Amino acid sequence: MSIVGKKFPDLKVNAMDEMGDTFQINILEKAQKENKKVVLFWYPKDFTYVCPTELHAFQEALPEFEKRNTIVIGASCDTAEVHFAWLNTSKDNGGIEGVTYPILADSNRNLSSRLGILDVTNERYDDEDGHLTVDGDNVAYRATYLIDEEGTVFQESVNHMPLGRNVNEFIRMIDAYTHVQKHGEVCPANWEEGKESMKADREGVSSYLSKN
Repeated sequence: MSIVGKKFPDLKVNAMDEMGDTFQINILEKAQKENKKVVLFWYPKDFTYVCPTELHAFQEALPEFEKRNTIVIGASCDTAEVHFAWLNTSKDNGGIEGVTYPILADSNRNLSSRLGILDVTNERYDDEDGHLTVDGDNVAYRATYLIDEEGTVFQESVNHMPLGRNVNEFIRMIDAYTHVQKHGEVCPANWEEGKESMKADREGVSSYLSKN
């Protein structure tokens, strides 16, 4: 179920930083108290294949997000200890050494379950033994949430496991939303910073389409 236009869940989750410290993050509170946007990206598993390419890609783009008053946070259902082991594994060995933003350790799956992004299918309840059985790995898909300074989700997307994300698209979406916040105009298809936006009325769209 989509949460675009709604507040992000008010929930504390364990996290790990590059120093090996475990702490808790409440995404909603962090956005509101620090008056910053947040990009929260989920990935399936530590020590896998597409995942480290994404974590390094977000790290490389970190200065661009910081310019835009945006915090980057990664997340998976691995434990904080596994995160720390991966953070101490070199890039040449498939690790994420050098990543400096925090990574959520949603090992109890409280947040990912609430977001509905877990790879869980064909749930079956056995009346005789009282056990619930599911198919799937019960790990997060590649879900991404862009959250504004009030804690409201303004963009969400979910990729299947094999499909890595385009980090530049999230930068573009943040630019577009910031433009809307500042100017009260809307951003047409393929809008990028510096391009023409439009007023959200008939005259606005007519003027834009006549020029484009």
